[in-house]
Amino acid sequence: MYDGVVQELIDELGRLPGVGPKSAQRIAFHIVQTQSFDVTKLAKVLLEVRERVRFCEQCGNVSESAVCNICADPERDRTLICVVEEPKDVAAIERTRSYEGLYHVLGGAISPIDGIGPDQLNIRGLMPRLETGEVVEVIIATDPNLEGDATASYLSRLLSAVGVQVSRLASGLPVGGDLEYADEVTLGRAFAGRRLIGQ
Repeated sequence: MYDGVVQELIDELGRLPGVGPKSAQRIAFHIVQTQSFDVTKLAKVLLEVRERVRFCEQCGNVSESAVCNICADPERDRTLICVVEEPKDVAAIERTRSYEGLYHVLGGAISPIDGIGPDQLNIRGLMPRLETGEVVEVIIATDPNLEGDATASYLSRLLSAVGVQVSRLASGLPVGGDLEYADEVTLGRAFAGRRLIGQ
């Protein structure tokens, strides 16, 4: 434990996701000890993020305007919608440069243990986007875990009545991985998602 404001800084940093007590302490001491670190700029950016960033009215992605850059881009394929859990998933898929369609951000995944059901997610916002008839396929890109699977299963049942094709991202072995280190679930999914070679 440290005195006063240093401990308060460590405590606040420790509340951030993915930042444990040791990381919070390292960051705090970096801020305290590094004279060239611009604390004023950091504080200004944090305040600006709070004031300016919102969620896109169409897809739920983070944006500084009412509609995000992806939804506003006329070059995007409007027949495809990729459903993801969080805005960070949009960024991950965009980095692949292999998807040209639109997105829909749910804001989480179904997790009864955490009290999150379908009504707590941005599912209602997806349905009107499908009513125009322009969307041909919905790609479900939820995390390959229990919550993601539950969300994908719920969405596939819901969307089967709409008349759009529903697909799910394949999951399996990572490139460069060894079979002996793969867990049973990953290896099982790799077998289930296998493809014919040369066709």
